[in-house]
Amino acid sequence: MFIHIGDDQVIRSDEIIVMIDQQYVASSSINEEMIEHQEEVEDMPQLDHDVTKSIIITKDHVYYSPLSILTLKKRASMLSTLSHLDDYTDSETYDT
Repeated sequence: MFIHIGDDQVIRSDEIIVMIDQQYVASSSINEEMIEHQEEVEDMPQLDHDVTKSIIITKDHVYYSPLSILTLKKRASMLSTLSHLDDYTDSETYDT
């Protein structure tokens, strides 16, 4: 499944390692160092505290999202619910 994280960015939900609220990055020196390192390595723009509400980390990339953690969590939860729904369609009904 995929999840839309804002700013026309869509990523595979199974690649997400962690989603961090932007306001907590500065409170943790380890998180702050990791983000700074990724900005240097990936030649990313610097974190814009006025626009970015959350940071999504995958194995290969760090994404900045204008969406809140709560919104992303709801989207991920909705995807999880949808993937667990059973398919009750009757294939014979739709055959022509």
